[in-house]
Amino acid sequence: MFAVSGANGHLGRRLLPALLRHGPVRALVRSEAAAAQLRSLALGDGCEVRIVDPSDRSALGEALDGCAALAHLAGILKETARNRYQDAHEAVCAAIADAAAAAGVGRVVCLGILGSTAGSANACFASRAAAEQLLMDGPVPATIIRVPMVLGESDYAAGALARRARSGLNLVLRGASLEQPIYAGDVIDALVSSLDDRSAADHVYQLAGPESLPRSALIHRAAAVLGRSTRVVSVPLALGMAAAWLLERLSANPPVTRAMLGVLDHDDRVNTEPAASALRIRLTPLDETLRRTLR
Repeated sequence: MFAVSGANGHLGRRLLPALLRHGPVRALVRSEAAAAQLRSLALGDGCEVRIVDPSDRSALGEALDGCAALAHLAGILKETARNRYQDAHEAVCAAIADAAAAAGVGRVVCLGILGSTAGSANACFASRAAAEQLLMDGPVPATIIRVPMVLGESDYAAGALARRARSGLNLVLRGASLEQPIYAGDVIDALVSSLDDRSAADHVYQLAGPESLPRSALIHRAAAVLGRSTRVVSVPLALGMAAAWLLERLSANPPVTRAMLGVLDHDDRVNTEPAASALRIRLTPLDETLRRTLR
């Protein structure tokens, strides 16, 4: 049996049916609302939904009992006063490392963010890297798969890109920022492969789509796929950071933060061949990804 934490997210809802083709799955979520969302998908008797606090070692250990492997998909991009990076990342991964070992889980696969680096000046990146290291140093073999922007049918990122593509004018922060979007289906294939393959453990993979291009060029490509044209105007990142700083001072839960903007502004340009080859997946070309997800 496989377990999936953060199972109600966009990728979690895709991963569950993919894993069900290999056997029973235990979906771990934090709330009754999330559990109801998964139950509404009618995934069948092979999918067991459990509500568990991922930082509660005892409850998590019970939830992982009998599971061969765990896919950990949960994490946050924006920190708030009530949901700190340390609580969402390091505390959870420390609990997972202990609970997985106690439950006899064979391996853990964690989905991370491209750009995460220990000691990064960006609080989100630094927190993610620290959490990953806790898993890598733990007693259970761990695999980390870091990805950039993920585009899938009917998801938030694809919807936002589609809205930009249909707009006649786009103001974007640092249009030269490099994006290397990956198709959601390719991420699912990578997760399934690593969960099913013991040789993938104890690795950190940098996985992305086959093309890296400026953000402004990505919007133009998306518009072309939709048969539209658009004008993209680049706004200095400093202006966005200044606005985010002000919002952080005015609100306990601002719509955007400086750390969040820093993650979104990261230049994604990696060689995808090593990860794609090791995980035995074929990456979907960018234009095909755009055709599948924007329409």
